[in-house]
Amino acid sequence: QVQLVESGGKLVQAGGSLRLSCAASGRTLSSYAMGWFRQAPAKEREFVARISRSGGNTYYVDSVKGRFTISRDNAKNTVYLQMNSLKPEDTAVYYCAADTGIIYTASAAQYDYWGQGTQVTVSS
Repeated sequence: QVQLVESGGKLVQAGGSLRLSCAASGRTLSSYAMGWFRQAPAKEREFVARISRSGGNTYYVDSVKGRFTISRDNAKNTVYLQMNSLKPEDTAVYYCAADTGIIYTASAAQYDYWGQGTQVTVSS
């Protein structure tokens, strides 16, 4: 089992940048594909990005392509989400999640472990 803790969320102006971190403990992160999801008030949890166990494959929802970058440092047991050119519609609680499977999925139900989330607020 793995425990996940996100950090890095805060209030930022539109056009700004943030880097979110997701630190893992309890089991080595390289055992999992990792994803970032977000949930805005009164909305469903939305897939944002995914990275394979080795980091060799990444996937993004169309709305963040070219602006967000997911990466991982397995030696540090940490996954990152670099967010550039932020927009007010990016405002949400951001969650990292671990998937024991190796096949790409954007479905939150397929991820096995979740962090508690970190709030990102983008002001216009």
